[in-house]
Amino acid sequence: MKVCIFGAGAIGGYMAVMLKRSGVDVSIVARGPHLEAIKSNGLKLIIDGEEIVEAMPATRDPGELGPQDYVISGLKAHQAWESAEQMVPLLGPDTAVVTAQNGVPWWYFYGLDEKFKDLRLQSVDPGNRQWNVIGPQRIIGCTVYPATEIIEPGVIKHIYGNQFGLGEPNRTESARVKRLGDALDACGLKAKYYDDIRDDIWIKLWGNLCFNPISALTRATLDVVATDAGTRELARKMMLEAQAIGEHFGASFRVDVERRINGAAKVGAHRTSMLQDVESGKVIELDALLTAVQEMGRLAGMQTPFIDCVLALAQQMARVQGIYPCFPEAEVVEEPKVKAIA
Repeated sequence: MKVCIFGAGAIGGYMAVMLKRSGVDVSIVARGPHLEAIKSNGLKLIIDGEEIVEAMPATRDPGELGPQDYVISGLKAHQAWESAEQMVPLLGPDTAVVTAQNGVPWWYFYGLDEKFKDLRLQSVDPGNRQWNVIGPQRIIGCTVYPATEIIEPGVIKHIYGNQFGLGEPNRTESARVKRLGDALDACGLKAKYYDDIRDDIWIKLWGNLCFNPISALTRATLDVVATDAGTRELARKMMLEAQAIGEHFGASFRVDVERRINGAAKVGAHRTSMLQDVESGKVIELDALLTAVQEMGRLAGMQTPFIDCVLALAQQMARVQGIYPCFPEAEVVEEPKVKAIA
């Protein structure tokens, strides 16, 4: 099995080391000091007090690696959009692309019933770039639950968790998902299968769409956002708006709002990923977490006043700080001359 981790950051690097040490043919696409450190010293993972170092092909140029069985995209949503054409050399006729990302994925409406079939979300895929260059038929949906961090270039620390949700967008069982799940299980990661991966995407997104921007705006940790009367109520109102949208498009929510918020409070004084990005001056992942939900609400003809207000404030804050992704004027991208999966 040939697997390329496209964007070997904290999560991608964790997966790369775990898969590599179990015998999978792993390569990675990365950049900057992180890439140079990996090329010089291998990729180091610190987990359960143990240091694991694995050497593997690492490059900035995917053309050096050739077609893969699986490409696991560990990029943030806006980075994945920017990099769509760069992925093409990795795509053979049967290559599957695993979107290990947060938020609403660009392929969300692929494989849904006729009423919603193949709608395109411009907030996460302007100009249908990924839809046409990569193709939704290649996609395996993935939800990510481990917490990891890059503590220095080439060194990743595992904090907790090992579960990854997997599922086909068209709600079918497939040999390619089973093969990938078996590989994850064999290397010490835990694959959980979903008949409809969108349900699990919504459960994770449900908290991220409110806790992340509220914490970024207020600089409050997760326990404060989830227990302060004002921010807790704001989060609840945003979650109820999002739940109505998700259910309109067929999603099922297996927990209620209060339980989801209480679960977040129990995490403790955690700085959300968006708060960390704001504090470090990194571009924030706002569109996949919130703008796409707003866009889906518009498609459904549903009002989202609380989501609208928080999104507007977060967008303005990010623009002032220069950490909001600016998509160029997007024209529809034509499909490349790469054979797609039937």
